[in-house]
Amino acid sequence: MIVRDFNEIVKNEKDRVTSDAKWTSVRMLLANDGMGFSFHITFLEAGSEHTFHYKNHFESVYCMQGKGRITDLATGETHEIKPGVMYALNEHDKHTLVADEELVMACCFNPPVTGTEVHREDGSYAPAEELA
Repeated sequence: MIVRDFNEIVKNEKDRVTSDAKWTSVRMLLANDGMGFSFHITFLEAGSEHTFHYKNHFESVYCMQGKGRITDLATGETHEIKPGVMYALNEHDKHTLVADEELVMACCFNPPVTGTEVHREDGSYAPAEELA
């Protein structure tokens, strides 16, 4: 059994807290935990806009706090993001996420991230075998 305290991770495990342009992700589970997915709590700064394209990962995201919107860049379809809304990038969907208010999101990645990833220019993370 794995039990982790978000507050302890934030205080003590800096290798599990990743910050990028206007967002911070607290990595609760990573690839080396052996669960087959990673789990994060991610904070997106109010007024920020992010374009991602996880070509090598599937992601599901559940909004716990805040308001924003997500646009599928292939279709132009935009969806409201608010507490209780989940979206899943089941087709490696290139998307733009806008945080109208600070967003607090629970995220799962498959395959799991290692915690060392950095977004590439195209908005993706490298495949796991490139990071090994």
